[in-house]
This record gives sequence, structure tokens and C-alpha cells, in this order.
Amino acid sequence: MNKKKIINDPVYGFISIPTELVYDLIDHPYFQRLRYIKQLGMTHLVYPGALHTRFHHALGAMHLMSLAIETLCNKGIEITPEEKEGLTIAILLHDIGHGPFSHALEHTIVEEIDHEDISILLMNKLNEEFGGRLSLAISIFKGEYHKHFLHQLVSSQLDMDRMDYLNRDSYFTGVSEGVISSDRIIKMLNVKDDSITVEEKGIYSIEKFLIARRLMYWQVYLHKTVIAAEQLLCKIFTRSRELALTGTHFPLTAALSYFLENVVTKDAFMKSDAHLKTFALLDDTDVMAAVKIWADSDDFVLATLCNRLINRRLYHVDITAEQPDDAFIKQLIAKAVKKYNISEHEASYFVFTDTIRNNAYNKGDGNIHIMMKDGSIKDITLASDNSNLEALSKTVKKYILCYSKELVDNV
Repeated sequence: MNKKKIINDPVYGFISIPTELVYDLIDHPYFQRLRYIKQLGMTHLVYPGALHTRFHHALGAMHLMSLAIETLCNKGIEITPEEKEGLTIAILLHDIGHGPFSHALEHTIVEEIDHEDISILLMNKLNEEFGGRLSLAISIFKGEYHKHFLHQLVSSQLDMDRMDYLNRDSYFTGVSEGVISSDRIIKMLNVKDDSITVEEKGIYSIEKFLIARRLMYWQVYLHKTVIAAEQLLCKIFTRSRELALTGTHFPLTAALSYFLENVVTKDAFMKSDAHLKTFALLDDTDVMAAVKIWADSDDFVLATLCNRLINRRLYHVDITAEQPDDAFIKQLIAKAVKKYNISEHEASYFVFTDTIRNNAYNKGDGNIHIMMKDGSIKDITLASDNSNLEALSKTVKKYILCYSKELVDNV
């Protein structure tokens, strides 16, 4: 069987699968599951075109990695054939641990566990299945390999993951502010002192990259209606679990029932192959099928929330720099109790607060280094004459207040 396939990608054109091992990993059920997990969770309720998947993104990041490897090798950086394959596999599988709707239900299905943790567990299982041939990729992914710059290409502030999702997410949402010059950035990459650097002539492309990332967060990832939809989905799952743990049974897929009827801690998940095996069966379709079933639930709260998600009747969201007024929140809760004839606890599904953060550049956390013409290295915020970049390194924290729109009448 010929495994040197070519995939037609809408963002980059033709993408080549470089080796038979990479083909076999793409063909594996763990990776094929990503076809059914949307890259941007509930964002399609704001930007209808945002229906691309983690499968698309992983292939795109793999393609950019191949360009980065070619660029560095052409500049005399030694990357062995084994390291090339390891890098390719590491970036291909970097998101394999994502659950349904990507970040929307992270920490909800399994408490306090990140998708990166699950990715490593799945990589380890694949490594067993493929006779240890993923060991180098896992070492690079975890940052344990002696060539640190290889890990930076997979996970850093200027990695192939970020470059692809900015390009891809802007393409499918139609938000042009997210378009970056990934080709030029990759051509400007170099290595000094075992660290990825960007040659000075690429500085303006890096500036645009950081600004594009900030704009995409406020305009797409943290758009108030996207927040409303994802918060609604989380509240639906929280309520369904609350009911399931008190004895309510729903006709759901076995995988979703498993996590709904059992509170699985991070420690338990990391120690049990059964948890991981069941998690690897979950995708968006399990959750949406459940939402349709729950829409006819006898429980007022669950049925109401599910019908609102299905019909796109989302929460109203206030985003403020200061904490929401406690008196106003209490007023809304009291009105929800009276209007829906529910308890204060049940009212917390219709009125609640949370926080969001936007940090385009984490200064000090794997800085973006610019290689000046004299060979010296400077952080991007010092090398650039754009004063806005210093502001981008500060975390912006905002408060959100979510509530049912009908509760604001006469308030």
C-alpha cells in the first residue's frame, strides 16, 4: 500500500505525509477522532464558517513544521532524519488529547486535567502499540530531549501550533485581523545557543503575529457571544452530572455516561487505562446527541438550558474591567427564583460570574528572541520600536456576568 499520500488543505494547498509511520498515526482511531472535534468549540454560533476541526489543525501544523525543518536545515542547523520524524509526530499529536468541543468542556468532563496531559497519555499508548517508535517524539514534546530548540518548534510562543491556528481560525471565521505571514516568519527562523531565534529582518512579521494574536482573542476566542455559548454548554454538562450523580439515568452513549455518572479526578485518570480508553471514544457528537435528549428532560433547568443552546438563545454577557455589582447580581438571582419558581442553587445556572484573561505575549515564559545583525540576541519587546508590544506582555483580566436576557426586564 502506498502511504505517501497528499492531502488538499484549503489554507496551504497540498500537504504531504512524509513517512509511513506518520501515515499510520493519522490513520489510527485516536487521531481520526479529531475529525469530529471542532477546533473552536461553539464559535460557529457567532462565525458560521468556524466548523473546522482539530484534524484540520493538526495536519496544518505538521505542514508548517516541515517548512520550518527545511528552513533550518538549509541554514546549516543539524537535524537528523530521526529528529525530523520525531518533530513531525510531536506536532501532529500535540492536540490528540482534546475532548469534545475542544477548550469548552476542558476541566469539566475530567476535573483539573489539561488536554496536554491526556495527549501525553495517548502518545504513550501509541508508543506501546508502535513498538517504541514514538519515544523520540514524546521526549521532544515533553521538552526532555537534549536539543531544546526542537521542543520550541512544538511548544513555545512562536511554535507551529500557534502559527497554524491563527492562519486557520482567521480563514474559517473570516476575521482578517488574524492573518499572519507564517511563510516569512518561518523563513526568518534560526538557532543560536540551542534556542529558536528570529533574524532581525523578520521583526515586523513578529510584531504583526503578536498583534494578530491579541486581536483574535478579543474578536474570536473571547468574543462575548462565544463566551455565552461555551458557558451555556458547561452549565448543561454540570447540571446533567448533578442529576446523574443523584440517580437520574439518561439514554446516552456509553462513553459519555461513563464520565457523567462518575466524578473522575486527575489522579484517578492518570492511573487508569480504562478512563483513558473511554475518553478516547468521546467527540462532539456524543455531547450534541445528549443535549437533544436532555432538551426533553423533566428537569426544568436542564431542559431549559438545552433548548436554549439548540435554538441559540444564549446568555446575555456583560464584560467589565471591575467586578460586577453584588447588589445587581443578587437582584437577578432573586428574579430568577421568582420567575422560574426554582431554588437559589438552581438560579445559579441562569445568573453567574466568571473571569477571562488575554495575554498575547508572556514575557519571561520562553521569550521570542530576535537575532540582531551583530549576532546579539534581544527580546522582541526590546528589539522592536513598537511601544505597543510592551503592553501586549501584560495580562488583561476582565470579569464576566452571564444571565438570562429576560431577567433584565424592569431591573
